Amino acid sequence: MIEFPDNFAWGVATASYQVEGAVDADGRRPSIWDTFSHTPGKIVADEPGDIANDHYHRYAEDARLLGSLNLGYYRFSVAWPRVQPDGRGPINPAGLDFYKRLIDALLENGVQPWVTLYHWDLPQVLEDAGGWPARDTAYRFADYAVATFEGLQDRVRHWTTLNEPWCSAFLGYAAGTHAPGVTDPAASIRAVHHLLLGHGLAARAIRASHPDAEVGITLNPQPIQPATDSDADRDAARRIDGLRNRLFLDPLYYGKYPADVLDDLAGVVDDSYIQGDDEKTIAAPLDFLGINYYSPAVVRQGADSVSDAVYVGSGDVESVAQGLPVSDMGWEIAPDSLHELLVRLYRDYPGVPLYVTENGIALQDRLGADGTVEDPERIAYLDGHLRAVHRAIADGVDLRGYFVWTFADNWEWSFGTSKRFGLVYLDYPTQRRIPKSSARWFADVARRNALDT
Repeated sequence: MIEFPDNFAWGVATASYQVEGAVDADGRRPSIWDTFSHTPGKIVADEPGDIANDHYHRYAEDARLLGSLNLGYYRFSVAWPRVQPDGRGPINPAGLDFYKRLIDALLENGVQPWVTLYHWDLPQVLEDAGGWPARDTAYRFADYAVATFEGLQDRVRHWTTLNEPWCSAFLGYAAGTHAPGVTDPAASIRAVHHLLLGHGLAARAIRASHPDAEVGITLNPQPIQPATDSDADRDAARRIDGLRNRLFLDPLYYGKYPADVLDDLAGVVDDSYIQGDDEKTIAAPLDFLGINYYSPAVVRQGADSVSDAVYVGSGDVESVAQGLPVSDMGWEIAPDSLHELLVRLYRDYPGVPLYVTENGIALQDRLGADGTVEDPERIAYLDGHLRAVHRAIADGVDLRGYFVWTFADNWEWSFGTSKRFGLVYLDYPTQRRIPKSSARWFADVARRNALDT
């Protein structure tokens, strides 16, 4: 058997807007995703996330199912507009009580909660006041994060401040393909900074009140390789690596934005948004770094650019397909690149334990006539990536856990319910949960803490 370290964390990950539904229950007010998903043409089939998995009402059933699958951890996010509907001021007790009930149900079923404080659902009232490009939002996030922490800290050990700030900033404010749907390159760079500043402010404040709290952040770094060894392609890879990876990792670990990236961005926005000790605040010590990985990228210099909308300031850079198998999202499947990424991160940014906080595959799963869902392609995907994880551990990487994206099929952002990532099949008309063959396989791996040789 291929055995994993003792106390290795096995889990699944979800996000509030993708699963909860109940968008106007118990005082919750709209988030940017409520607004975006109700805007015609933004979501496949114009299908908003109003119901999703109805997890708000079915959390107890879901907690029992999680426990039955031997999952030690359930990584979920708190909906900011549910807990603090106005984005500032008093906490909504009814909203916070939902998470207390959820956590209690998880613990009763032997599942540890892992809380993400922000997975993209900014209160719409804060977006109306300027959103993440506005500095004040960083302070509002810190206030919300501390208040939520104080309300739940007696039940929760692991706290993630932000999930994938790259997506929040660049997909939300540059490409406009995610909420709030803005296409303003300068705003996206200011959003990067204020997201990171909000993280640092929140982490510092949480630790000031509870020094033993375990606080980290989850990024979605990506292995970036040049298509050829030419100077032009290597510089294209440098630029994309800077915007995807180092723009976030360098300030978090070393308290300084990479100089070459700031130079690349000089024509997009000036750096007046960086004030005083901001970079020192961002570099608040991390107890862990979460890594969300799905696919690598190979790039080259090229006039037919596909990167401008997302990688602002990168110039003309093309993505190059490698001819690998792809998921239903069109993402190339490359387990070895996960190993490469983990080794690179632990080499260049040492000293902080790592967790793979998301990894998974979308497939066109079908409910069989016998009432089961067989998904051998997902099993193969997970098996390959777990072997890459194990090789990274053998190479000295301090990697302490692996979370599948996701627990059950859910509302997949701009794709609505058209993409299925879950270990559990969701029959949306009935809300029936049906574990797929991959759920049974993963439950066995978690139980044994090992893969077959």
